[in-house]
Amino acid sequence: MSHVITLIPGDGIGPEVTEAVLRIFNAAGLDVDWERHDAGVLAFKKHKVSLPAELLESVKRNKVALKGPVTTPIREGFTSVNVALRKALDLYANLRPVQNMPGVQSRFENVDLVIVRENTEDLY
Repeated sequence: MSHVITLIPGDGIGPEVTEAVLRIFNAAGLDVDWERHDAGVLAFKKHKVSLPAELLESVKRNKVALKGPVTTPIREGFTSVNVALRKALDLYANLRPVQNMPGVQSRFENVDLVIVRENTEDLY
C-alpha cells in the first residue's frame, strides 16, 4: 500500500536536504507517493503568497509532510512559513526525543528523554 506524503522541499539548502531524505526513503524501499508543494520564497515568486492554500490542503488531507528548511526574509509584511504552518495546523507542541545510539560514545549512558516544546506563546 502506497503512502501519500506532502513534500515541501523548502528553499536555500532545503531542496538539497530533502533530496537526501528522498534517497533514503527509496533505498529503504518505502512505497511513497509525494505531493510536492513550494513554500517560502519560491512560493511567493510563483503565487504571491509564502504559504499557498493548496499546500495546507495537501497536509490536512495526507496528515503527514516532509518539510525542508524555508527562508524567512527579514522585511515587513513577510510572515515566517514555520509560524504560519504551526498556526494553520494547530501544531501546539514540538516533540524532541533524545536517546543514546548503540556504539556511539557519550558522556551519559542510557539516556531516554523526550522534550516537549510548547509552540504557541512567546517567540511564536
